[in-house]
Amino acid sequence: MSCTVSMTVNGKTVSREVEERTLLVAFLREHLGLTGTHVGCDTSQCGACVVHVDGRSVKSCTTLAVQANGADVTTIEGLAASDGTLHPMQAAFREHHGLQCGFCTPGMVMSAVDLVRENPSPTEADIREGLEGNICRCTGYHNIVKAVKAGAEAMAGARATPVAAE
Repeated sequence: MSCTVSMTVNGKTVSREVEERTLLVAFLREHLGLTGTHVGCDTSQCGACVVHVDGRSVKSCTTLAVQANGADVTTIEGLAASDGTLHPMQAAFREHHGLQCGFCTPGMVMSAVDLVRENPSPTEADIREGLEGNICRCTGYHNIVKAVKAGAEAMAGARATPVAAE
């Protein structure tokens, strides 16, 4: 059986006819062509599929697209500014070598942004606990933790920067 799903993805309203059993990750990748969200396990274990739904991290491999109907969804493609400027967390992952093959990176970054939104000054222990649902098969997590810490500091700096009056 099919249904129409409508949501805002990365700031754009989208609407598609999908089967009711379509997973959010499949909707994003196959229907919208947003392939930055990865499928690593289909069992909610690895975190490569993490996106934000209404500002909260969700594992899109175990979320139905119909569950996001009417929601505001942000994928890794929507995290950077429209001019291509990386989000502070993306820049921190690049600067601090928080990735190797890059497969887990989109989910790590999305989880880290949500973690920092909840805890603006996380300790190393907070970061390790906050990323428990994300698996990286290439690293020992040391640089990922450094990147998240630096990203948190950069995000705090961005929040503290006054906006110039126009």
